[in-house]
Amino acid sequence: MTFRPLAALAALTLPLAVPAAAQQGTLAQVQQHLRATQTMTAAFSQTDRSGKTLNGTMTLKKPGKIRFQYEKGVPLLIVADGSALWFIDYSVRQVQRWPVKDSPLGILMNPDGNVARYAKVVPTGNPNVVSVEAHDPKRPEYGRITMVFARNASAPGGLMLQGWVALDSQNNRTTVRLSSQRFNAPVSDGAFRWNDPRKTGGRR
Repeated sequence: MTFRPLAALAALTLPLAVPAAAQQGTLAQVQQHLRATQTMTAAFSQTDRSGKTLNGTMTLKKPGKIRFQYEKGVPLLIVADGSALWFIDYSVRQVQRWPVKDSPLGILMNPDGNVARYAKVVPTGNPNVVSVEAHDPKRPEYGRITMVFARNASAPGGLMLQGWVALDSQNNRTTVRLSSQRFNAPVSDGAFRWNDPRKTGGRR
């Protein structure tokens, strides 16, 4: 299996423009949400370009830590330990490394990043849904991510992350949908350790 950065939710875009003032205000709210979210756990459903869907549990802890634990029987793991994002396939003992800051998911894991510098609001046609696309035009090889939020007064910054669509540099699309989101509960750093299949009994 070829690893690709995780991707986003669905095509919500419309051929409309978002006024500059609305852009600024919405991006400020997204920034507030991201900074207020120190930890997050959720169930996820990931669908790749071929339509195959895998389920599992996501755990996020800032700065720089995230884990996608797939359902039983799926020999895959994606985990960021604060310095790198690791893609592990235990079935073939394959490990790939991706710098956290260069990953499309970096926007979720960096509490100090300036969203407005590399993101824009994408129209959804629904006032209760916020869609934000982020990418670095100077680094197209890092791909892009479109995050989808629902307005929710009980969530950090008044937004509930619903999922995202990630598009890599080869235009391979992955859609991730979240459910059962929980914010800012204690999460141990041990949740981001993993067994290295290249080493006997090895852990990272």
